[in-house]
Amino acid sequence: MAKSRKIHRMLTEQEEQRPARRRRRRRTSGDGGDSGDDGAAETEIEEAEEEEEEVERDEQQQVRREGDGQVYSIVFPDFPGGPGTFEVAAKFCYGVRVDLTAWNVAPLRCAAEYLEMTEDHAEDNLAARAEAYLEQTVLRHPCDATKALKSCEELLPLAEELGIVDRCVEAIAARSSAASRSWFDDLAVLGLRMYKRVMAAMATRDDVRAEARESCLVSYARSTIPGLSRSIRRRLASAPVSSEVEQKELLEAVVASLPADKCSGRVVTAKFLFALLRTSHILRASDAARAALERKAATQLEQAALEDMLIPSYSGAAETLYDVDCVERIVRYFLAEEELGGEAESSSAAIEEEAAQVPRPSAVAVVQVGKLVDSYLAEVASDANLKPAKFCELALSLPEHARIYDDGVYRAVDIYLKAHPRLTAEERDRVVGVVDCRKLTVEACTHAAQNERLPLRAVLQVLFFEQLQLRRAITGTLLAPAPPRAAALAQESQVLRLDMDSVASRVQELERECSSMRRAIKKIDGRGGSRSPGGRSPDGGDGSGPAAGGRRARHGCKFSTQVCDSQARNVVASRASRMGMSP
Repeated sequence: MAKSRKIHRMLTEQEEQRPARRRRRRRTSGDGGDSGDDGAAETEIEEAEEEEEEVERDEQQQVRREGDGQVYSIVFPDFPGGPGTFEVAAKFCYGVRVDLTAWNVAPLRCAAEYLEMTEDHAEDNLAARAEAYLEQTVLRHPCDATKALKSCEELLPLAEELGIVDRCVEAIAARSSAASRSWFDDLAVLGLRMYKRVMAAMATRDDVRAEARESCLVSYARSTIPGLSRSIRRRLASAPVSSEVEQKELLEAVVASLPADKCSGRVVTAKFLFALLRTSHILRASDAARAALERKAATQLEQAALEDMLIPSYSGAAETLYDVDCVERIVRYFLAEEELGGEAESSSAAIEEEAAQVPRPSAVAVVQVGKLVDSYLAEVASDANLKPAKFCELALSLPEHARIYDDGVYRAVDIYLKAHPRLTAEERDRVVGVVDCRKLTVEACTHAAQNERLPLRAVLQVLFFEQLQLRRAITGTLLAPAPPRAAALAQESQVLRLDMDSVASRVQELERECSSMRRAIKKIDGRGGSRSPGGRSPDGGDGSGPAAGGRRARHGCKFSTQVCDSQARNVVASRASRMGMSP
């Protein structure tokens, strides 16, 4: 009674009512034997009193005061914070030390307001003590403010009337602009309603960057939606475990909180968006939520990995293992965004001139998406339930400039043909038709020319375009313009190449002459037996005459000297003439 105005008032009222009740009871008992009506009235009064006593015994919270042998009972059916909070408030009234924390300060502040434990009734009361701790300690730290805000979920609407909820929300939003964001994981303890309040407060502040809001969003989603990411197994112990319906509501709320513009990509990554999309299929989220996620994932498709796009088909109507229709829609959303971006860029002449020299980032993104789609096609091509029409539709959804080379899509086609050997000739031609033979590399052409699964027409096209590419490459090398220094080097290289060809031809000619010389030497050796036994020649010479010439011919000196001199002069003369110099 000394600390609580409400308890003081209620007990005082009971004090005033008890003497009147006792007098009424004595007066009724004194007249009990006069008539039957008076006895009936006394019986009714006693029954009413017994009912009142039974109700009082069934109440959860009672305050009892032992005075002159009478028991005084008061009831608080809607006490904020429950019995535990009332016990702490009662200890405070009796001078027991109470430790305030971020978890109990809001319930104790509401209890003090409910019990009217204010400074007007007693000095240094519970309301002032809790208010001071809330302002000086809790609201200065976002982690403590989050805990206090969580405790307010069971204190509504009183916590709203006292402004505790608004002050905690503003404190969290104000601290979210700080560099350290390790406390974002603590927001996972909040329910969806309070979390929305925090996100709305962060969105209204100019000092809170979009990246901070994205970090808060990602942390909350990963902590409150189980199975959101296959690569993240960690889950906060304090995070509530939600039912499937609550998870669906949480996911749709997270999708609605995503930034309207393109995300930065550093926090809300393509991996996170595809994980949300996969989870939305599992939880059977609304069509609007899934469509929004598909469009949002399309904005970062070039940053996705193959495993991100492998979304299983959870619909009973789908026959394929993976949801190919979903990936096709995402690719079309991506191409639509790129076309809009290209139109916006082409509106400026300066940008057009710059784009002619430097490839646009969007063009690089399209090429990256082309590689990703080809990898996806190769992954799903082995699915026996994937129809040829669906395979071709996804393969042809990309523009021509999305693939620099068609090796990736050729690999997917080869896998598809191997996994579907019973295709008709028409279906096989249609599947192979997605490959542009003109954009195959030499390695792919070599493989295609020997691929027995390809139709004969396709093999002939590969061979034809391979020869055409070689011819164009040779022609382009000979006729391509080059800078002056490069042109001089190319001309010198060409001259050296021609000289080497000439030398090679001359070597072959020398080999033929050498063979003739060997045959001539053999004939001379055959006639050597007709000489005199003395070793002199028939004409009596000493070896300086014709016989000496025969010996020189036998060793090849004459022929070698003539060939080398002649070849040396010819080579020097030809090279000098080509280089524009005198011999």
